[in-house]
Amino acid sequence: MTLPSLPETAAGFADASWDTIAGHYRALAAVAVDVASLEEWLARWSRLDELVTEAASLAMIAYTCDTADPAKEAAHLRFSTEILPKLEEEEVALAKRFVAIGTDRPDLQTVLRRFRTAIEIFREENVPLVAEAEGLAARYQQITGSMTAAWDGDQVPLPRLSPFLKSPDRGIREGAWRAATAPYVAARDELATLFDRLVALRGTMASNAGFSDYRAYVFAAKCRFDYTPADCERLHDAIAESVGPALERAMVARRERLGLRVLRPWDMAVDPWRTDPPVPYRTVDEFQEGAARIFSAVDPALGGEFRTMMAEGLLDLESRTGKAPGGYCDTLHARGRPFVFMNAAGVPEDVTTLLHEAGHCFHAFSSHALPFIWQRHPGAESAELASMSMELLAAPHLEAPTGYYSKADAVSTRLEHLEDLLISLAHIASVDAFQSWIYTDPAGGDAGARDQAWLRLRERFEPGLDWSGLAEERVSRWYRQLHIFLYPFYYIEYGLAQIGALQVWRNARRDPAGAVRAYREFLALGATRPLPELYRAAGVELSFEKGMLSELVELVEEEMERLRAILRTH
Repeated sequence: MTLPSLPETAAGFADASWDTIAGHYRALAAVAVDVASLEEWLARWSRLDELVTEAASLAMIAYTCDTADPAKEAAHLRFSTEILPKLEEEEVALAKRFVAIGTDRPDLQTVLRRFRTAIEIFREENVPLVAEAEGLAARYQQITGSMTAAWDGDQVPLPRLSPFLKSPDRGIREGAWRAATAPYVAARDELATLFDRLVALRGTMASNAGFSDYRAYVFAAKCRFDYTPADCERLHDAIAESVGPALERAMVARRERLGLRVLRPWDMAVDPWRTDPPVPYRTVDEFQEGAARIFSAVDPALGGEFRTMMAEGLLDLESRTGKAPGGYCDTLHARGRPFVFMNAAGVPEDVTTLLHEAGHCFHAFSSHALPFIWQRHPGAESAELASMSMELLAAPHLEAPTGYYSKADAVSTRLEHLEDLLISLAHIASVDAFQSWIYTDPAGGDAGARDQAWLRLRERFEPGLDWSGLAEERVSRWYRQLHIFLYPFYYIEYGLAQIGALQVWRNARRDPAGAVRAYREFLALGATRPLPELYRAAGVELSFEKGMLSELVELVEEEMERLRAILRTH
């Protein structure tokens, strides 16, 4: 049988009908294949996936960059609600053929295991449910992407308030914090209703696939072969017991340095050590150029890859009205290039975000050398190890002339980053515990019960802050967490990766070149090894243990105190 010609680029599928796309997959499914012809057949399937997924990614990128454009919204929804959910069935049909033939290639064993799982859990009746959920996710992005706040006589996108959150004037930062939070408080009922439907859809998907609850379904769907919900709960406890006290000590140090009686939420972004908040860059060009210098200092090859992205227009960094919130890196598999999206506002957090997303980029560049698309798709636990490790590997290079800052500003920024690291671990535990509760407790479908559960968890994991009179604002924090809406259960990966990244940082303190070398070896493996082996390639352990976490938190606290000592002399 002669297969239909594939387009040269993803543009050939940008406006293709479902029947056209499905025709390519069904033709491939009809081809005779055996052990001798398997690799050629896989290469054809891989190229087809590259082209189709890149077309879908480009539609998603265009929409998130401009959620107010109806044509871009329609193009994105066509892929996310009409094509990609249906595509799963075609992929499963091809996977069945691959699994039936099999291979003893070590670099394909993880891929085969993933395919077997996909075959086991696929149910045709879930296809329209996935499509509906994608439509609701797009609606969430539209609601949040259009949010603005009244500020200084104008309506501004919420990320534009970030510099004012860092003001030494407490009244200004309180005003900015309240202005940035108010749209989520106002949208609570609309977002809660939307989420009610997502919970119901996800529960039905799990039931259709024979699972007791959606959490159990997700662990299979995400191919979490190497850990269990019980392991995650163990990690929640470890974070509460090891990170919680360290975070409380950090909050006391922040409060005392600011000269406050109590620490309020609007006191968290201000730099306690600098009268004028550090301004890392003035223009996006400066932002990009500084990042390129930093990555070159970590490793010249990484700097070269980032400059390729600059030259090819693969960065959309600045905040603007109509742009979806948050930041991400997406991989354009057909051309072997990553794309970074974020909402920069001229604050140090922008630098951390770009360092993080660039770690994903370097993963995409390195793994693209692998022959098949499925080998390049690491699980989120590995993807986030790449990104979080880069934040820490780049930290020694933040000072000018390599980086953005004076010595004192670089030190205070590094101190803030380590404090944020402790805060993020506590936040990760609360988000994961919250999602576990939603999808395993019958009350998870009730909006009011969800809000109360969130408050209980924040009390456990968020010590040292006074939220008096701010219950609605505290509740609104989970509505701002887009992962809960768009990517359910995608969050514990950040915790596992952060623990791994701290080990990379520990290794780099002893042997910087060796740590970077191991990091790059890990990147190049993509998804060709089981998760614990990938972590070992990076020189770290996949750990849920309190002992490991306590050791790493102690190192963080020691480094924070060393940085404070430097700042006391400046």
